[in-house]
Amino acid sequence: MNLLLLSNSTQYGRGYLEHALDTVTGFLPDGARLPFVPYALADHDAYTAKVRGALAGAGIDVRGVHEGGDPPARLGEADAVFVGGGNSFRLLSALYRTGLRKALIEAVGGGLPYMGASAGTNMAAPSLRTTNDMPIVEPPSFEALGLVPFRINPHYLDPDPASTHKGETREERLTEFLEENDVPVLGLREGSWLRVDGDRAVIGGERDARLFRRGAEPREIAVGSDVSELLRVTAAFDTRA
Repeated sequence: MNLLLLSNSTQYGRGYLEHALDTVTGFLPDGARLPFVPYALADHDAYTAKVRGALAGAGIDVRGVHEGGDPPARLGEADAVFVGGGNSFRLLSALYRTGLRKALIEAVGGGLPYMGASAGTNMAAPSLRTTNDMPIVEPPSFEALGLVPFRINPHYLDPDPASTHKGETREERLTEFLEENDVPVLGLREGSWLRVDGDRAVIGGERDARLFRRGAEPREIAVGSDVSELLRVTAAFDTRA
């Protein structure tokens, strides 16, 4: 697999993809034909235009998969694919509806580079189960693309000891997930990403990641760390501790 999985596409105080632009343009081939999957947001045209504008200076040819023809067919003309962020339930539902879920699994498994951000990063995991999003629609299944065998939690937020909010922290929610499922969860803080190249996976970006495993305390994973061991795990869902 050749994957770039961003926690977020917009960093505070910066433009769209600006915080990761060098990494993104390094990941994409020169002059790449890049189909963009905009289904996580409602306005597909405006979303595609935003991505096109962000990458125009790098000579990347961005085309929305919704812009005429059969969306899966766009992958056959591609040098890479980008699946954008937004609502993960809406995105996965659209991937099933358009046939892109199966097409992406086959194309990326065959070597097509895959870039995801936020919800698009969620899609790379086996399941939606640790998404932060509200289920505004009901997909046919929680099964996502399964490009990696573990879960990722983009936009991971550390507990705020000064907060008076009484709902669960992100850490508590992920601990609840591990009580019912035996699957590592990689929490990617904003400004960070995971780069997968073949059998090697490395944390990149500006902030360390946090790894959750059943039966163990969460641990910090420094930027630059090799986490290739996660590519060899076996996900076990619905296995109560």
